[in-house]
Amino acid sequence: MKRTTIGLLAIAMIGALVVAAPATARAPAETQVTIKGENGDFQGKVKSSREPKCTEERTIKVMRVRNGPDEKIATDNASKEGNAYKWSTGNTGEKKGRFYAKAPKTSGCAAGKSKTIRVTPVE
Repeated sequence: MKRTTIGLLAIAMIGALVVAAPATARAPAETQVTIKGENGDFQGKVKSSREPKCTEERTIKVMRVRNGPDEKIATDNASKEGNAYKWSTGNTGEKKGRFYAKAPKTSGCAAGKSKTIRVTPVE
C-alpha cells in the first residue's frame, strides 16, 4: 500500500506542475513609444521595463493616418543615446497630416504605439 500512495503522490505532483507551468510564463513586456516632429522630421523614444531586449535596435514605423489603411512613411531602429533608446527618421518630406509611431510585437515584447500628432506646414 505504501508504494501505491507514493505513486499517487508523484502523479499528483507532476499534474500540479503541468497545470502551473503556463501561469509562470512571462507575459510580454509593455512597450511605450513617443513621437514628435515638425515639417516631416520625426523622432522619439522607445521604453520598456525589459531593456535592452525590448528597446535596443527595436524597429519603429512612422504611420500616416488615412481613410482606410494607414500608410507607413518611414522606419528606423532605436539605438541608445545617453540613458534613452531613441529613433529618428530624418526628413521624410511629409509636411502635413496626422502621424503616429509604432513598435510591432517581438518575442517577449508587446507592441507599442505613440499618441497621434498633427503636423502642419511651417511657413
